[in-house]
Amino acid sequence: MESLADVPDIAGRIIRESGAYRVLAFYGEMGAGKTTLIQAVCHNLGVRTEVTSPTFALVNEYSAAGGPVYHLDFYRIAKVSEALDFGIDEYFDSGNWCLMEWPEKVEELLPGPIIRLYLEVGPGGRRKLNMRMPD
Repeated sequence: MESLADVPDIAGRIIRESGAYRVLAFYGEMGAGKTTLIQAVCHNLGVRTEVTSPTFALVNEYSAAGGPVYHLDFYRIAKVSEALDFGIDEYFDSGNWCLMEWPEKVEELLPGPIIRLYLEVGPGGRRKLNMRMPD
């Protein structure tokens, strides 16, 4: 991601390249652009409501033409069991889009195969995106 102006195009590319995969894990430090990119992906999927990070709710559900889009944020998870308590498996098994921030906090619960997106902030604040497709 070279600049924020590229985000809508990058979001569209992510959706196209995802194919049948609907579970996407966004990795990156605080401020790397995970939420910004997820907002753009949601809008490309047809979400018309405001997309905000569900840091305190853990999951936000958005309506889109193709079905619900789930935005999960595990930043505040202290134990993996907390994710199990709110039914994380039901979201993953739904067949709907699941877009996750801070997936490393629940790595052992992530289904396979998933798409992993790594965001890095480089010199001058430039963002770099590395998208890893399942093997």
